[in-house]
Amino acid sequence: MRSIAIIPARYSSSRFPGKPLAILKDKPMIMWVYNAVVESGLFDKVVVATDDNRIYDKVTAYNANVMMTSSQHTCGTQRCEEVLCELEKKGENFDVVVNVQGDEPLINTEQLKKVLSCFDNESVDIATLSKLIENQSELNDPNVVKVVFSNDNALYFSRSAIPFTRDVSQEKALKDGVFFKHIGIYAYRSSVLKKIVKLEKGKLETLESLEQLRWLENGYRIKIKETQFETIGVDTPEDLNRVNELINKK
Repeated sequence: MRSIAIIPARYSSSRFPGKPLAILKDKPMIMWVYNAVVESGLFDKVVVATDDNRIYDKVTAYNANVMMTSSQHTCGTQRCEEVLCELEKKGENFDVVVNVQGDEPLINTEQLKKVLSCFDNESVDIATLSKLIENQSELNDPNVVKVVFSNDNALYFSRSAIPFTRDVSQEKALKDGVFFKHIGIYAYRSSVLKKIVKLEKGKLETLESLEQLRWLENGYRIKIKETQFETIGVDTPEDLNRVNELINKK
């Protein structure tokens, strides 16, 4: 099974413009992500996908793989599909595409290995990760996406706390380990990726602003694997400072 990791990276961000190029210790954040994925040794190819010349030039300066993609894309999934198709035109074919968030510099090899392992099962279309929620503040934070699943297949994703606890307190349910958050690493079979980018946005995605609900609404199954490793997404300069502190401690 040939696999490729694609790291979408855009310069524009309402809360943190230019964050892929923000410096963590000694190099841009996008290079922390890229190097971590390469060093995992799990992929036949790793590529940064961007629509900004500043990011393209910086990644190129590090002798890393980078491709320019359309500025019209509205999500990383579309950017991944463009890279896949362009590489196929050059004779490079891959069975599985892993979409790695460009703002998670502490991405862990075990997480990548776990999401790739889902495709040992030939029936899996799409895969992602979950982690047990242990903190009440995360449970009620709409920026932390929650997921419920059965037999390792996603039933629903939401910004609300799900499942709703009618007969027990939320605090007790939290201690009982019933809440899970979504860790946003996506993996797709190449054939499936080409199909899902053509889907129209549905009502659930519009309400929750969660792209993965479009796939569920259209009958695609999303395999869920649980991880014990925490990831820290960098959405603000404050997040960057927090990650810098963790890196310096290590």
